[in-house]
Amino acid sequence: MTKLLKAGVVGSGVFGGYHARKYAEMEGIELVGIYDLHPERCFDMANQYGAEAYGDLDDLLKAADIITVATPATTHARLALQCLAAGRSVYVEKPLATTLEDADRLIQAAARAGLVLACGHQERVVSQAMGLFDIPENPLRLEAVRKGTPSIRSKDVSVVLDLMIHDIDLALALTDAEPFTVEAEGDGDEITGEASFEDGFTAVFTASRIAQARERTMRIVYPSGVLEIDFVTREFSNSTPFELNQDFTETPAGRDPLGTSVQGFVNAVLGRSPRPVVTGEEAARALDLGLAVEQAAGF
Repeated sequence: MTKLLKAGVVGSGVFGGYHARKYAEMEGIELVGIYDLHPERCFDMANQYGAEAYGDLDDLLKAADIITVATPATTHARLALQCLAAGRSVYVEKPLATTLEDADRLIQAAARAGLVLACGHQERVVSQAMGLFDIPENPLRLEAVRKGTPSIRSKDVSVVLDLMIHDIDLALALTDAEPFTVEAEGDGDEITGEASFEDGFTAVFTASRIAQARERTMRIVYPSGVLEIDFVTREFSNSTPFELNQDFTETPAGRDPLGTSVQGFVNAVLGRSPRPVVTGEEAARALDLGLAVEQAAGF
C-alpha cells in the first residue's frame, strides 16, 4: 500500500483555507494539521478538514512531510526558512519573500537540503491551459490590467507585490530576456509600471486594489497578430495564426489553477515531475522586477 504524503498548512486565513481544502481533497495526500497564532480560527479550520490544530510550528513540522505557507507576505520568508531547516519541502504563496536577500536565502536553503521550493504564481497555470506558452513567436508588447475593489487583505505589502506580481511573473515567463529599464507612477494601492526588455519586448502593468469595479484584461502583441482577453467578461480575441483555447477556463487547469499548482508541487516532491509549476528562482525573478517597479515609483 502506498504511503500517504502528509501535508500541513501554515496560516488559517482565506488562502490557508484554500490550500487546506486542496490537500484534503487530493488523492494520496493526508492533511494532518494547520498552524496559526489565532487558536480559535486555527481550530475551526482544522476541524472543518479533519486535521489537527497546532499552536507551535515545530510540532506541525514533526507531523507533516510537506508544507504550504499561506500567511501575510512579510512572514513568508521567516516561516518558509523554518520549514526548510526542518527538512520539509515548501509551497509558498506569492510573493516568495519581500526582499531579494530573503528570497536568495530560501533558494539556497532548499538547494542545500535537496528540497522543493515552489511559489503560488497561478497565472502560469492559466496561461498554459490557454496554450500561450506554445506560441512560436516572441511577443512584442504585453499590457496587463488587474484591478480589485477595496479589501482588508494583504495590506502588509503594496499592490505591486499583492496583485501586479502575477502579471510580472507571466511577462517574465514569455521572454528569456532581462528587463533593462523600469518606469512607474503611482502609490502603494494603485500603480502603472512599464518594463523594457533587452530583446525589444515591452510589458506594461496596471494594478489597483481601490478600484470601483473589478477589471482583469490582457493584451499581447505578436509580430503576426494580437491576443486580447477580458477575464471578467470572458471575451476572447485572437488575430494571430496560432490556435489557442478560448475555452481555457473550462479545462481542468483553467477551472482550478490553485489545485493544479499544488498538484505540481506534490508531483515534484514525489519525483513525478522535474520541477513545480513555478520554482523559487522564478519567483525571485518576479520579486526582483516587482521591487524595481516600487523603486521607480518612489516608494
